[in-house]
Amino acid sequence: MNAGNSTFRGAYNRTIVRLAVIDNDSGFVTVLAKRADAAGWELRQSSGAIPPRDLLTMKLNALLVNPELLGDGGWEYLDRVASVLPDLGLVVCAGRSTVAQRVRGLRLGVDDWLTKPCHPEEAIARIEAVTRRRRQGNREFEASPIAVGELEIRPDRFQAFVGDAALDLTRREFELLHLLAEERGQVLERETIYQRVWGYAMAHGDRSVDVFIRKLRQKLEKHSPSWSYIHTHFGIGYRLDPEPAGIVEEELRPAPAEATAERPSQIVHRTFTAG
Repeated sequence: MNAGNSTFRGAYNRTIVRLAVIDNDSGFVTVLAKRADAAGWELRQSSGAIPPRDLLTMKLNALLVNPELLGDGGWEYLDRVASVLPDLGLVVCAGRSTVAQRVRGLRLGVDDWLTKPCHPEEAIARIEAVTRRRRQGNREFEASPIAVGELEIRPDRFQAFVGDAALDLTRREFELLHLLAEERGQVLERETIYQRVWGYAMAHGDRSVDVFIRKLRQKLEKHSPSWSYIHTHFGIGYRLDPEPAGIVEEELRPAPAEATAERPSQIVHRTFTAG
């Protein structure tokens, strides 16, 4: 390895990045791949759009994309990726563009915009900077405890507490509780929960979410019996919204409006009691 490459390795090996590149510029991608390899990064290259679900499965830190390859669907793709993967560092590297185009991209969720021709080392530096900012922001956000009912959820310890007593959550149970608490009051579909906690798409018939919700409820009921935390929305998913136990919760099964009106017995009344 020559001195230039040694300098590069020393400059960029601080942050290991999983990077995907959507670009068909073979010269640019080849040099970029060499620089990424020297930095110890993992790089995947594609000459076409990678579905957001596949990007989620890859567990990427950053995506470098040339939207010109995607034609008229380029803007829609950027918007979709930014919406589905809000923690992904998104960098555009394209030919000449207008101020209006760059502003539009940034407002959609693009973190940085490079104009070709650009040096691959600059692209690496921009990607590293975006990834570093994302990680720092996540650490700062995750350091803040979340209080719900009697619970104090501590991301810094991957645990939840009632007073000084820990719930003894597993890592997966904690991630599930933390997700529901972050989206407090919102109904999350099972598929969404699975993607965000397990990190990939849920297979048809997989009941992992329901199993872990049951385990989590058991621990919550044991340590905080005077509160009801997780509510089921049949056929949809789950919602975390702490309420004192003993009240009646109404949960509706999906049914036509007229059928529901004629048969009020379809409303399931569930009474939560302490113990």
